[in-house]
Amino acid sequence: MYKEALRPVWAEINLSNFDYNIKQIKAKMTADGQEREFIGVIKADAYGHGAVPCAQVLRDNGVKTFAIATLQEAITLRESGAKERIICLGLTPNMYADTVVKYDITPVVDDSRNAQALNDAAAAAGKTVEFLIAVDTGMGRIGYLSDDIDGAVEDLKKIQAMPNLKIFGMFSHMATADAYDKTFTHLQEERYNKFYEGITAAGIEVPFRTLANSASIMEVPTVLFNGCRPGIILYGLYPSHEVDPAQLSLKPVMSIKANIVHLKDVPVGFSCGYGRKFIAERPSRIATLGLGYADGYPRPYSPNAKVIVNGVVCPVAGNICMDQCMVDVTDVPHVEVGDEVIVMGSDGVNSVTADDIADATGTINYEITCAFGQRLPKVYVK
Repeated sequence: MYKEALRPVWAEINLSNFDYNIKQIKAKMTADGQEREFIGVIKADAYGHGAVPCAQVLRDNGVKTFAIATLQEAITLRESGAKERIICLGLTPNMYADTVVKYDITPVVDDSRNAQALNDAAAAAGKTVEFLIAVDTGMGRIGYLSDDIDGAVEDLKKIQAMPNLKIFGMFSHMATADAYDKTFTHLQEERYNKFYEGITAAGIEVPFRTLANSASIMEVPTVLFNGCRPGIILYGLYPSHEVDPAQLSLKPVMSIKANIVHLKDVPVGFSCGYGRKFIAERPSRIATLGLGYADGYPRPYSPNAKVIVNGVVCPVAGNICMDQCMVDVTDVPHVEVGDEVIVMGSDGVNSVTADDIADATGTINYEITCAFGQRLPKVYVK
């Protein structure tokens, strides 16, 4: 039990595995002999793993650029001492332009009116803001429409004339790079290249290009360009079941562990949890864990949920509650209060993975780690 966690449940973050993944990704990115900028995507508190500690491991590996999604995420990094370039992958409303400037954030831009607000804030602070041109090649979120090159050039010319702004580069995001069928991925690649060629031919200088996400790094080498943005693979998880894991060796970084806080022996017919979804069919031993759906343990997982107790795989008994859940440990010999339970992770023989939980609840592994990372205390190990 980790006393400093203040709870009998915690997320264990293995920084040695994180370091291993970084090295594997870096080797994959540069396998053709080309040096590329490694953009460490540590948004959403590093997908629930803790952005500040993860940033330090990236830093130790020579990574000089981070990517986040919100201004607060960038501020947290700056206040922790981060000096690296920090790219904000989401659009920044005009009212926050001064914050972008104050914290030396690299924003993405797809509109000259938004750019004007950034320029004015930069001018007031006596700074120059570098930014990325956002291009929508098929994700449908943000960016200049890739087939409207003339309109983009007209708008970018206005931005190019702003004295306190400077184009750093151009980015877009893949929608289906993690699918078997790469048809749409290659269409996005084609649109990206055509847009780049169109605006540069019109005199818009774009010194840096980034398009590749995790799946692209693994399987689409033609889009690696000047910089790559590994996200989920940093944390030892694959982008989907449709990518080839043989393309990249990874080690999971997050485990979820808990201590048994209560044990009881119950008779046949005894029920557990809201809705009485578990009713004992034999004399049973029930363990309680201080972990619930408010901690990211999804309630829809309840009918399929399993944990590992002293080397034995055990089912969750009944519906997962907000802050607690119950486990049927009848088949675990010599189980005691305080015993460590693996909710997600491996004991070397048995395992419960983020993908197992995601598959059982109709979601993706990204959501599982992000959710676990919100309320659970984190314990970092090497």
